[in-house]
Parts: sequence; C-alpha cells; structure tokens
Amino acid sequence: GNIGYALLPLLASGYVFQNQPISLRLLEIPPAIKSLDGTRMELLDCAFPSLNDVICTTDPRVAFDHADVIILVGGYPRKKGMARKDLIRANTRIFARMGRAINDGASPNAKVLVVANPANTNCLVALKEAAKGRIPSKNFCALTYLDYQRAKGQIAQRLGGGGVSADRVKNVIIWGNHSETQYPDALTDGYILGENGEKVPLRILLSDDVEWANNDFVTTVQNRGKAVIEVRGNSSALSAAMGTADCLKTWLVTGTKDEETISMAVYNDRGYYGVKEGIVFSFPCECRGGEWFVKEGLELSEFAREKLKVTENELLEEWEAAKGLLVENSRTASEREIPSTETNQPRFMSRL
Repeated sequence: GNIGYALLPLLASGYVFQNQPISLRLLEIPPAIKSLDGTRMELLDCAFPSLNDVICTTDPRVAFDHADVIILVGGYPRKKGMARKDLIRANTRIFARMGRAINDGASPNAKVLVVANPANTNCLVALKEAAKGRIPSKNFCALTYLDYQRAKGQIAQRLGGGGVSADRVKNVIIWGNHSETQYPDALTDGYILGENGEKVPLRILLSDDVEWANNDFVTTVQNRGKAVIEVRGNSSALSAAMGTADCLKTWLVTGTKDEETISMAVYNDRGYYGVKEGIVFSFPCECRGGEWFVKEGLELSEFAREKLKVTENELLEEWEAAKGLLVENSRTASEREIPSTETNQPRFMSRL
C-alpha cells in the first residue's frame, strides 16, 4: 500500500533505528506479492547501509518469526455503504489471526504498532490474542501520533505570524480514538517552546482564541484524513508513514525529552483519567527506555471531560462488536481467511 511504500525507506535508511542493522520481513496477500518483490528490488538498489536483508512472504509465521518490531499497516478497507460495525467485524478476523501469529513466533519483547483502521480496536484485538501467551499488552500501541502531528501543524499555522514552527509546539494531546470522536486538546498541557527555552502555555497564547481552540481546531484535526482524501483523491500516505516512523523512533529509540509528551493509543489497564479500563485509548505519554508511561495529574476542564466520554463510548461500542465475534467463533472458525481478492493487508516487520 501507499503508506508502506512511503514507510519502508524511513525504516531501511536508519531514520528510525539509527545505526542499528535491521532485516525487513514484508507480509503481503498472495495477489500482491509480485509487486512487493519489485519493492524489495528497489530497497536493495538503494544500498541502505543499515539494511541487512529483505524477505517477502505471504505467511505470517515467516514474517513474525523472532520479530522485534512489528508494524501492522493494512487491514480490510471500508467500502461504500459499509457500516462501521461490519468493518470492525471484518478486521477482527484479520487482527485476531495476527495476534495469535505474533504470540506464536515473535520475540517475547516484541513491540507492535497498529496503523490500520479502526486502529484502536484492531490493536486491542491483536493484543488480547497475543497477551494470552508471551507478549505483554504494554508492548502494543495504535497510531495517534499522526493526529498529534496534525494538531501541532494547525497550531503552528494559527500562530504563524510570530514565526512559530510546528517543532516548537509541545504537549498538545490527542485523547481517545483515532476517529472523528478523538479530542485534540491544545489547552490542557500545550505550550510553545521559545528560542531561549522558555515555555509559554497555549492557554495564554490562545486566551483570545479559545473559541477556535475548542471548535474549528478540534474539527479540523478530527476530519483531516477525510479532507486529504477529498483534495488528493487518496488517503494520507506520506504523513501517515512519517507519523509511524516518528512514533517508533520516540517510543523505542530516543524517548521523549524531559517534561515533553507525545500522543499514543495504549492499553488502559489503570483507568487513567477516569476512562474505563480494558480499551486502547490515546493519552499523553512520556517514553523512556523503550517503554511508554501515561502522564498523570493533568487537570481537565468539564469541556474536556465531556469530549473524553464521547470518544470512550465509541471505543466501548467498537470493542463490544469485536468481542462478540471473538466469543461466537471458535479458534478454528476465526482463523478462516477473508478471500484475498477483498483484502488489502500488507504488514511490515523489522528484525533488529
């Protein structure tokens, strides 16, 4: 897919894992394996210094064997007239199978990033299956870093008259689901990092622009993916690949700087901020030593709490739809594959 094609050079070049040598194992559906072989040829022709080898396969057991980092990029696409519940059920079959394959063959400390939509619930399905065995639920994450980057970009543009770059926008938060119910939050903890290291809270900089921060800003970020499709004719690829790469890099390699956070959709095992336990929910996270930690103690406004409840309810509904399918099908039945002509599920693994 387009995201995978844009992502592979970032993985192979050392952008994510720096000087660490890697081997790429690329998982694809049978009808697309020839095209993937062509991508392998291109990767080898680039002569990336950190790239050891590239293996293309249609077998998850080969792809996940001793994998250290797993990126689940593709899933069952939403088709015209398809209800979200049907989309969730179709992807539940795929990601339950992926979760079992990860548990059966990946490294016990494998880290898994889910990009395919509906990302939060796909991640939850995979981790529930993998967590039955060797892989901890804390090793799974769904991509809301893309939304976090979108939010930073919008704020930088809004404050652009002062020469603010997106890189100086810190600690904006994406709460909840990677969907149109997410809550992009500029005011709770966001700030601008000045040239001399001073931190200017966004709630001060936007004190005369709160209406924008609570309305237009929120809806713009929530609907950014749809807006890209309307203009580009295709879904986000370059920005999604960059978000995936930067999320992995921050989570697993560099960590976050002191007092800085990023947004990651992680397994809520402690009921952070009053959100119901047992779902994958995007929170402000700090990263250290290859692990994420939810930043606690932030004071939320009543407006923010209402927004969190909306996106929480959607995630609970999604999980009920997915869980029902997992319960009603036996392991044998749930391993039946959706016909390959109707899927679009390339997945990329890195072995360090």
